[in-house]
Amino acid sequence: MRLEILSAESMGVRGLCCRVEAEGRVIIIDPGLALGERRFGLPPHPVQVAAGRAARRDIIAALEGATDVVFSHFHGDHVPLADANPYQLAFTQLPSRFKSLHAWSLSPEGQTPTCRDRAHDLMALLGPQFRLAEGVMAGPLSFSPAMPHGIDGLPFGSVMLTRVDLGGPVFVHASDIQLLDDATVEFILDWEPNLVLAAGPPLYHRGLGARQRARAWNNARYLAAEVGTLILDHHLMRSLEGEAWLEKLSLEMGRRVYCAADFMGRPRRLLEAQRRELYAAMPVRADWHADYARGLARVEDFSPRQSCAVG
Repeated sequence: MRLEILSAESMGVRGLCCRVEAEGRVIIIDPGLALGERRFGLPPHPVQVAAGRAARRDIIAALEGATDVVFSHFHGDHVPLADANPYQLAFTQLPSRFKSLHAWSLSPEGQTPTCRDRAHDLMALLGPQFRLAEGVMAGPLSFSPAMPHGIDGLPFGSVMLTRVDLGGPVFVHASDIQLLDDATVEFILDWEPNLVLAAGPPLYHRGLGARQRARAWNNARYLAAEVGTLILDHHLMRSLEGEAWLEKLSLEMGRRVYCAADFMGRPRRLLEAQRRELYAAMPVRADWHADYARGLARVEDFSPRQSCAVG
């Protein structure tokens, strides 16, 4: 298997990190994760914290054997952070060889002030290994110009897409596009991919209107009809509505459209979507998160078997 997905909402955490092998290189795209600091008025449940710890270990292990790292954009669930919270990937947790990796990145220009600061932190950490990659081609890797993060013109910054030639098949990583910009979808198809990993629409978001929902649906159908293997996850799988949307898409297309967990052959764990149910099934004392941040609380006290049974 040349593609391994390491973090995604259907696998219990926020993120869209993957490991790709091509032409003797091992490429880690978007080495980050998060848990969503508040959802339904609740902090991450300890079962989610445990899933985050496992994903963080997988990302760190993948970076140990990597040759290249790609940053599609600078949101905290996609990059390591100098000021990470306890549920993200911190600079201090990165392997020592991280500084020697070939780093390919979106430009910080035009991003939000917070994202620019994160980009400059990565520049300082990686030094001459950090390269602005928009529009660049390098061996099996190609990078897009800056594309909208969701709907063009909104103040969420932009993202950079990655194309990897696997020596025949072509893989495209399309982080945080949300299927909301027609030109971005056309750009992906112009790359003639066989395999696409993309962020689906945030159906849980109240600001997503009927027109945007219809556009995301039509673009998902367009991609599913043209791409051999389509994996949709991230924002889409932060809600049970998103899971139902994915099933409806597969049914309508007459072929399977995967989420990350499906593709990896793992049970779906939509832990953020089920946060209220997790708290109801496994209550958490009020000071647990403060204690966890100080290293005084254990995730092992919360049974993964119970979490799989929620819902």
